[in-house]
Amino acid sequence: MPRRLHLRRRADALHPPRRVRRLRRLRTGLPGRGHLLRGRRSRGVGGVHEGQRRLLRRPGLARWRRQGRQGRLRRRARHEPPAAGRMTGLAGPRLPEFPWDSLTRLGEVARAHPGGVVTLSVGTPVDPVPEVIREALASVSDVPGYPATHGTSELREAAVGALRRRHGVTGVDAEDVLPTIGSKELVAWLPTLLGVGPGDVVAIPELAYPTYEVGAQLVGAEVVRLAPGEAPPAGTALMWVNSPSNPTGRVAGAEALASSVRAARALGAVVASDECYLALGWDAQPVSVLNPEVSGGAFDGLLSVHSLSKTSNLAGYRAGFVTGDPALVRRLLEVRKHAGMIMPRPVQQAMVAALTDDEHMAVQRESYRRRRAVLRTALEGAGFTVEHSEAGLYLWATRGDDAWDTVEWLAERGILVAPGTFYGPDGGRHVRVALTASDERIDTAAQRLSA
Repeated sequence: MPRRLHLRRRADALHPPRRVRRLRRLRTGLPGRGHLLRGRRSRGVGGVHEGQRRLLRRPGLARWRRQGRQGRLRRRARHEPPAAGRMTGLAGPRLPEFPWDSLTRLGEVARAHPGGVVTLSVGTPVDPVPEVIREALASVSDVPGYPATHGTSELREAAVGALRRRHGVTGVDAEDVLPTIGSKELVAWLPTLLGVGPGDVVAIPELAYPTYEVGAQLVGAEVVRLAPGEAPPAGTALMWVNSPSNPTGRVAGAEALASSVRAARALGAVVASDECYLALGWDAQPVSVLNPEVSGGAFDGLLSVHSLSKTSNLAGYRAGFVTGDPALVRRLLEVRKHAGMIMPRPVQQAMVAALTDDEHMAVQRESYRRRRAVLRTALEGAGFTVEHSEAGLYLWATRGDDAWDTVEWLAERGILVAPGTFYGPDGGRHVRVALTASDERIDTAAQRLSA
């Protein structure tokens, strides 16, 4: 039966009637109805298969087949990573190169020194975490639930007590203390959390911690650098102050800070005071922006940012807090709850111990005091001039040469420091020398400088 319909090389009489009828209706059917013939040889089905081939060549069905293939490609693309080098159409803010990445070559030079490298380029602690803090961390290590973004009441009360004992700050309510995952994340995200955006100005010191600028760039705000005592310009939404300064160690007096606060308030700007080094005064006593001589007795528009990385060796724990204007702190808390910016519960307990115990901080201060004296004497003996540096963890030093030439000169002696250009254009002839190395490494650096 040459003209009979054959399916899978069997006569139509041997197939269920419904299957045969469906195939005979191909001409009036919809795309995709020819599955019974898929992959079969044409000679086995005679003229009917030729009819189907003509049908599949019709423009309408060709379009359906193209669309089906494109749909499959789109579905596949959703589940495959983009090929290397292929643009996805997404782009974040344009940020500068991470400064310390540019030290790679000179870091290799310093590490090649026969006596090993003395790393003084980053202010990272090297001394042990005090036992009282480690015990507090472990004491709640079996708490499985989510911690509170606002922190425990014990933590907030400990912060209030530490501000009073250590810095003479009174009038802070424990409800207005908010723990942060270290201070850097708050510095970077504060413009975002406050709603700063394009068209706003973020004012920062002329020589400043690089993350102040990065935080402004993340939201597309304009950055303006201010000389000491210079008032912020119109349009300023946020102004950073930093005393003691990183990198210079300069200490701003109470009246100078009060003048900055008055100027910012006249513009309706928020003043964020980075007070990470407040406990490390050497030749001058730093004051908090919340000191009544600075604030005028009111916290309106003020935020005080603190870190335990330096004084308690908790850089690895990421432990800090912010306090000040109750309305601003509530706003930060609200957003951080939504964003999941939560300090782990064990770190919260470690902070309680660090803020309650003053003895370990006094011991750490003494270590830094000794290292500072050794390094300063050695630098000055090698022809450096140390400027400012009245407080903090750094010596701001110059030989009068280009900053990068000085970095290289020191790297050849196995000492790695940071160029002043990391902190602003005005740092082009200075280097920042950190005190954060062991006593043995500090003594080694001093010997190399005096050789």
